Amino acid sequence: MAGRSLLEEMKKTFLFHAIAAHFSNGLIPVAVLYLLLTLSTGSIYFEHTVEHLIVIVLMAVPVSFFSGVHDWKKKYRGAKAPVFIKKIRLSALLFLLCASAVAIRLTIPEVMTGQGIEHWLYLALLFSMLPVVTLLGHYGGKLSSQSRQASKPA
Repeated sequence: MAGRSLLEEMKKTFLFHAIAAHFSNGLIPVAVLYLLLTLSTGSIYFEHTVEHLIVIVLMAVPVSFFSGVHDWKKKYRGAKAPVFIKKIRLSALLFLLCASAVAIRLTIPEVMTGQGIEHWLYLALLFSMLPVVTLLGHYGGKLSSQSRQASKPA
């Protein structure tokens, strides 16, 4: 019986968008950490981890985006508040940065061993994803905080 009430409670409080957003937002800092390890050690194994992480992020960002749009329409009735527009734009930017990084890495497997423009562009794309997810988390936290404030009894 206790297991059933736990499942019912989880169902009532389950926030799919929050889970999806934290998933990709957590992997990008890890990818940047492994990129720094790659740069400092030259280890191809660390760089392969970066590749795997950004491919996973590329698949996760659309899930986070569409679940966020769903919540926005359901909870906030699609309000055109600046915070939502910023989150939509940042999500699109994140997807473009990640897709570009994945495209470079998959088409030029040796990109990290070279010193050409592709190498520097790849690094710039990876590093630029970090402030984007930071801002996405910041705005998401503001929305979550406002939501908790509004639901508190007076």
